[in-house]
Amino acid sequence: MNPLTVGARAIDLDKDGFLVELSDWSAEVASALAAAEGIELSPEHWEVLELLRAFYAEFQLSPATRPLIKYTALKLGPEKGNSLHLNRLFKGTPAKLAAKLAGLPKPTNCL
Repeated sequence: MNPLTVGARAIDLDKDGFLVELSDWSAEVASALAAAEGIELSPEHWEVLELLRAFYAEFQLSPATRPLIKYTALKLGPEKGNSLHLNRLFKGTPAKLAAKLAGLPKPTNCL
């Protein structure tokens, strides 16, 4: 895949559009990745992305959909930790797309 250009930087992506180097992530990179997916990041998106990054820091893996929903409900409450809310924010593929935008590896069970 072509690199993602953010300002003067070229950020390497893998064949699925995920960051090759997790350390390349920034808010600007997240916004550019989201724009490539046709998403404008709202405060609700950022809340989930920050939560995902905290999950990764704690467990060293990107959660699949069910653990993501459960963790979101635990941290943000049931009104945000449910599949309808996350699917609305992340186009029906919350675990995969949110991990990508958060600069994390693709969840292992995502196709």
